[in-house]
Amino acid sequence: MEYRKIKDDDDEVQEDNDVASDLESLKGKSHTVASSNIALATLGGGGGSTERINWKRKGVVTCALTILTSSQAILIVWSKRAGKYEYSVTTANFLVETLKCALSLLALTRIWNNDGVTDDNRLSTTYDEVKVFPIPAALYLFKNLLQYYIFAYVDAPGYQILKNLNIISTGVLYRIILKKKLSEIQWAGFILLCCGCTTAQLNSNSDRVLQTSLPGWIMAIIMALLSGFAGVYTEAIIKKRPSRNINVQNFWLYVFGMAFNAVAIVIQDFDAVANKGFFHGYSFITVLMILNHALSGIAVSMVMKYADNIVKVYSTSVAMLLTAVVSVFLFNFHLSLAFFLGSTVVSVSVYLHSAGKLR
Repeated sequence: MEYRKIKDDDDEVQEDNDVASDLESLKGKSHTVASSNIALATLGGGGGSTERINWKRKGVVTCALTILTSSQAILIVWSKRAGKYEYSVTTANFLVETLKCALSLLALTRIWNNDGVTDDNRLSTTYDEVKVFPIPAALYLFKNLLQYYIFAYVDAPGYQILKNLNIISTGVLYRIILKKKLSEIQWAGFILLCCGCTTAQLNSNSDRVLQTSLPGWIMAIIMALLSGFAGVYTEAIIKKRPSRNINVQNFWLYVFGMAFNAVAIVIQDFDAVANKGFFHGYSFITVLMILNHALSGIAVSMVMKYADNIVKVYSTSVAMLLTAVVSVFLFNFHLSLAFFLGSTVVSVSVYLHSAGKLR
């Protein structure tokens, strides 16, 4: 009997221990579930925060690109005095390339401090990698010089319209050089682009059908070809080594740009620079123009990294309209119905070119 009583007591104690153990297990599970829910909530909040940051970044970059693009032509025209440039355009281009080179080097310095120096972000390189950069640098040199002289035949809004002709040259050269196929929508966009550019240039106030004369059209077409070929060639160079840091590639491109612009200074403006000084004729507007050109190049790279082509398309379209509106107040530009319809058609064509890309 004593044994049975002791055995029953032991069984009761064991049951109490089992119950306590089960309770502890349930508490542990409950704590684990609660912790999991908290973790998921935290991750969800973090994801939303990251998404908001990305949207803010896209918004800032888009606004910056739109403002820079729309003010580019305005600043070039505004930098004139009595219808001519009192400063040397070759020295201005040299300073643009120098500033872009400095910004690329500054970005690299930040990367080196954070991630260290690697094979992909070091400046030291081989001759085979560097020898391809002089070609696009030379093309950009002539294109950038032409954009100053074209304003003898085109106003700022007209320039923004005609500048979109480089989409056609880029598309055709993509097909020829990089062997990339174009969709039917993109070809339709090219046709609309030509129609829009022509419509925007219609002139009803004189005997001349188009506002821009033949030399202006020729310069615009040459600029489009130079810009398109330089862009396609540069993309081919960059994609040849995808892991290479873009700032390193930009740095070498801008170094050759500085070298070629220095040669242009010697050939074209040596006497003026030697007698009047490097910064002769510079004004506050000239400095703003140089800063604008440099930041525009950096902004395009940032858009392609943090946003997408659609953002760039909308920025270009809005920039055309902003340039026209601002020119009404600054240069007494006449915003005709033909220009408004033409700019609308150009905006649609630019969107079709981007939206119609083959997947």
